Amino acid sequence: MTRLRRWWTRRSLRFRITLAVGVVAVVALVLLSRLGAGLVASTLTGAADAELRAQADSVAATIRTGGAADGGPAVRVVDTAGAPADGRPPLPLGDGDVRRLASGAAITTFAAGEFRRWLAVPAVVPDGSTRLVVASGTLVGGATLLARAAVGFLLAALVVAGVIALAAWAATRAALRPVDRMRASAAALPPGQRLPLPESRDELRALAEEINSLLARRDEAVTRLERFTGDAAHELRSPVASIRAQAEVAVAHPDPALSDDTLRAIAGEAERLTTMLSDLLALARADAGRRPAAEPVDLVGAVRTALDRLPGDGPVTELVAPAPALVAASPGEIALVLDNLLGNAGRHARSVVRVAVLPAGRWVRLLVDDDGPGIPAADRARIFDRFTRLAPEHSADGGGAGLGLALVDGLVRGRGGTVTAGAAPDGGARLEVRWPAAP
Repeated sequence: MTRLRRWWTRRSLRFRITLAVGVVAVVALVLLSRLGAGLVASTLTGAADAELRAQADSVAATIRTGGAADGGPAVRVVDTAGAPADGRPPLPLGDGDVRRLASGAAITTFAAGEFRRWLAVPAVVPDGSTRLVVASGTLVGGATLLARAAVGFLLAALVVAGVIALAAWAATRAALRPVDRMRASAAALPPGQRLPLPESRDELRALAEEINSLLARRDEAVTRLERFTGDAAHELRSPVASIRAQAEVAVAHPDPALSDDTLRAIAGEAERLTTMLSDLLALARADAGRRPAAEPVDLVGAVRTALDRLPGDGPVTELVAPAPALVAASPGEIALVLDNLLGNAGRHARSVVRVAVLPAGRWVRLLVDDDGPGIPAADRARIFDRFTRLAPEHSADGGGAGLGLALVDGLVRGRGGTVTAGAAPDGGARLEVRWPAAP
C-alpha cells in the first residue's frame, strides 16, 4: 500500500485526474453493459415463455377433459415426480429442475450447443391425479444473440470510457494550462514585479492574488534581510576595528604605562561585540521559531531577580506588584526581555525607573517607565526595528547596538503577546509588554 501510494503521489495531477475519471467511467459503463445484456436476455426469455405457456395451456385443457395429449414433440405430460405419463422417454431434467417446474418457475438448460427453455402447467385429469404439462423450445440463436450483445455492450463501454478519459485529459490540460503559465511567469518575475490578475473572478484570480501576496512577502523579507545584514556588518565593524586599532597601537608603541588602559578598552569592545553577537543569535532563533515549550513563570519573581542584576550605580528602581502573576513563556526568554527593557530604561533615565506587574484577566501587563527624555510619537513604532537607536547622546554609555528592543519584540510576539511604546506619567518613556497569562 505504501509503495502504491508513493507511486500515485509521484504522478502528475493531470494523469491522476484522467486515470480516476477513466476507472470510474469503465466501472459504470461495464455495469450498464451488464444491465443491458440482462434486459436482452429477459426480453428473449419472456417472449419464449409466452409462446410455451400458450402451447402448454392448450394441452392441459385437453387432458383435463380426458382427451389425449397431442402437443407434438415439444410438449410432454409427466406426473409431479417427473415420470413420463404419455408413454414417451423420460425428460432430460434432474429432480431439482422438475421441482422448480412444479413450483411454477421456468428454467433454461444448455446442451448440444443450444439453450432450451422449459415451462410447466399443472392439470388435474379425470381420475383426480395431477399431471404436469411441460412445454420446451429452443431459443433459436439465443446463445449467439446474448454473446454478441455482451461483447457489443462491453466494447461499447470500453470505447466510451476511452473517449471520456481522453475528454478528461483534454479538459484537465486546458484547465491547468493557465496555472502552468502562471507558474512559469512567477518563476521568471524579477524582484518587485507582480503577476497580472485575470479579468474573471474565479479560482485563477484568487491564485494569482495569493501568489502576488507571497511575492510581496518574499521581497519584503529579502529587503529586510539585506538591510539587517548590512546593518549587522556595519555595527560589527566598529568594535572589531576599535580592537584592531588599539592592538596595533599597543604593538607599534609598547608602553607599560598605557598597556592597562589599552587592555581595558579592548576588553570593553570585546564585551560589546559578545553582547551584540548574542543578541543576533537570539534574534535568529526567534525568527526561525525555535523556542522552548512554554511553562508558567513567576513574572514578579523574575523582575526582582532582574533588578538584582542591575549595576549599583544606576538610577533608582521601584517595583509595583499588587498580586502574583504567572505568564506562559520560558525563564530564559523572560530574563532576556527584562534585561533589555531595564537596561534600555537605565540608559535613558535621569534618576528613577519604575516597573509595574499588573494581572489583567487572560493577560499580564509589564510596564517599564523612566524619567528620561522620552520617545517622540513618530518614532514609537520604529524603535523595535533592528539597529535603530534614537539620540544615543542622551544615554550614559552612548546607547546599545539597537538590537535590544527588536529582540524583546520578537520574543514577546513569538508567545502571542504585544510590545508597545508610549509616554510615562513623568514625561519619559513607557514600554508596555502584554504576555498571555499562564493557566
